[in-house]
Amino acid sequence: MTVLRLFRTLAVLVLVLAPLTLASAGSIVDDGRIRGRVDAPLTLIEYSDFTCGYCVKFFKETWPQLQAKYIDTGKVRFVYRDYPRADQGVAVEAAVAARCAGAQGRYWPMHDRLFSSGGRLDARSFKGYAKVMGLDQAVFAKCFDERQHLDAVFQDRQEANRWGFHGTPGFILIRTVGGPSAKEPAIAIPGAFPFEEFANEIDRMLATAPRSQASPTEPSGTTAVAQNSQSIIY
Repeated sequence: MTVLRLFRTLAVLVLVLAPLTLASAGSIVDDGRIRGRVDAPLTLIEYSDFTCGYCVKFFKETWPQLQAKYIDTGKVRFVYRDYPRADQGVAVEAAVAARCAGAQGRYWPMHDRLFSSGGRLDARSFKGYAKVMGLDQAVFAKCFDERQHLDAVFQDRQEANRWGFHGTPGFILIRTVGGPSAKEPAIAIPGAFPFEEFANEIDRMLATAPRSQASPTEPSGTTAVAQNSQSIIY
């Protein structure tokens, strides 16, 4: 059995055994952490940690292809959610730093810079990045030092847990309008799989996608089994 097949098998077991609460996993609102057209037919949500090696792998290897083929072409909108694996430390600080940059309209530049570091971050990095990016230093420092947005960071992690994720990265693919349903469940992709794995699920869902109506999504309801070897949550 190859390493990839073994990883898939373990991911399936973990997700199937984890009970998924069918209550709302949180409304998707434009808080500066959305890439792509708001009315794209599909939405891909990533739950991630800036210090996670597999998350960095996704950012460097898979994300550029997804962005070029699906996000920039208006087929998929991309939503980022925080999932620091620890309750404190650099991963939490990085998530807060990105939010503080977002408060000045620069979330994605900070997000990209943090991931470009390759997971090698320390507490001194964040204010330096803010300075290089031209952010208001006093405003950023106050936001970061007071750990503003900390509660929101952990709310993202709780949302991921309700989908059934207990590690990073984890992805949910849903229809933008209407969200998951018994007929068209959300697809869970638990890990930094190759671009082809994402493309297979996106293309399959796009093939039957109705025209989008540019309305916000409530990702609630059912999450089900994917058509290929990666996992789905029941």
